[in-house]
Amino acid sequence: MKPRTRFAVAAVLIVGAVAYLMYTGVRQSAVYYLTIEEFAAKKHVLANEGIRIAGRVTPGSVSKKMTPVGEELNFQLGDFTSDGHPGNDTVRVHFVGVTPDMFKAEGGSDVIVEGKFRDGVVYAHSVLTSCPSKYEAEAEAGSRN
Repeated sequence: MKPRTRFAVAAVLIVGAVAYLMYTGVRQSAVYYLTIEEFAAKKHVLANEGIRIAGRVTPGSVSKKMTPVGEELNFQLGDFTSDGHPGNDTVRVHFVGVTPDMFKAEGGSDVIVEGKFRDGVVYAHSVLTSCPSKYEAEAEAGSRN
C-alpha cells in the first residue's frame, strides 16, 4: 500500500473515531429540559431517567434542615403561573447540598432542577436559580407617571 493511501485511511479512521466519541458523549450526557406541564404528561415514562425540569417553587412548600453532608431541601415545584392553589401540576423535589443564594425559603423562586425521578419525587443533584431581570418594569413605575 502506498504511503499516501495509508495516510488517507488512517486520517479517515481517526476522524471517524473522534466523531463517534463525540456523538456517544453528547448522547449520554443529554438531559431534556421540561416544563412542569410536559413533565406531568410524561412522568410515568421518565422513572429513573436523568431529567431537567424548570418551574417555580410553590409558596409554603419549602422545608430545610442541616445534615452532615449539607442542607436537606424539600419543596414542591409548580409551573411558572403556579399560585399554590390545588389543581396546578406540581412535583416534589428532594435535594441535599448547597442551596443557591437566590433560592427563597418562602417559595416563588424560578428554578431548574436536575436529577432522577422515582417514587413520585425528583431526587435532585443540582438546583439552579434564575436571576431576576434587571429590565422588568416595577409595578409602581407605571402609576407614577
